[in-house]
Amino acid sequence: MDVDDPQAGPDELLVEVHACSVNFPDTLIIQGLYQFKPDLPFSPGSDIAGKVLAVGENVKGFQPGDEVVAFASHGGFAEKTVVKANACFPKPPAMGMVEAAVFLMAYGTSYHALADRAKLQQGESLLVLGAAGGVGLTAVELGKLMGARVIAAASTAEKLAICQEYGADEVINYSEEDLKSKVKELTGGKGVDVIYDPVGGALAEPALRTMAWQGRYLVVGFAAGDIPKIPLNLPLLKGCQIVGVFWGSFAQRFPGQNMQNTLQLIQWHQAKKIKPRIHATYPLSSAAQALKDIQNRRVKGKAVVVMI
Repeated sequence: MDVDDPQAGPDELLVEVHACSVNFPDTLIIQGLYQFKPDLPFSPGSDIAGKVLAVGENVKGFQPGDEVVAFASHGGFAEKTVVKANACFPKPPAMGMVEAAVFLMAYGTSYHALADRAKLQQGESLLVLGAAGGVGLTAVELGKLMGARVIAAASTAEKLAICQEYGADEVINYSEEDLKSKVKELTGGKGVDVIYDPVGGALAEPALRTMAWQGRYLVVGFAAGDIPKIPLNLPLLKGCQIVGVFWGSFAQRFPGQNMQNTLQLIQWHQAKKIKPRIHATYPLSSAAQALKDIQNRRVKGKAVVVMI
């Protein structure tokens, strides 16, 4: 679809998009099922890497030609888009555009979840559901880096092998094994300290039943498509917390803290302690296929739409 070039507002940047990550919320936004509903017509895509074309009159610290990574609510599947300046960061020179496009949202979500919301401690156990997906794999990688014993749960042996490459200590194939029984076996009956759940659906309640005393259950998303209904006697009996994780809102409300998180992640990347897994790249003309692949759980790691 051809439209006029967008114009940067006073607090915005106009960015030439080189690459845009494909995330599960994109599949919800286009169905009108996400927390916000952009006015039609719109393009999805929130995690972008590109080059600054124009700078709003109130913006400082950026100029045309700067290479940046940015987070927007939508609009990334396009040749040009506008982003809020406070949601934009200089692209690390060591990162290519494709790698930079997958970095901000996936790693930002998982680090915010594990460090800020769960306050994950070294030596604790971490169960990651949907562990080979876009955010799940970053949770495996960061959990291991932060000193946790990581149990990765996914639906195929191929996906679990990737999780082991990214640091998983134990794996569970929940299409073949009973999740609750296996976690009990792997933890000697104690249960897990932290659960990272971007899946929801039928896995949520069995996972919560594996929680250790004073554990933290991180509600990250609902890739299964169903929002689960949780019996509230379970957190009572286990003395545990059910904790919501909404990185996009956190980043807008607490830009300073989010900047510190991002700088830590970039430092780890530069030290080669973390590295995004790129499942595939798609031209802009194939963006619909990229969304279908995410929706049908064919993606292991991150998918990227490439404009340039």
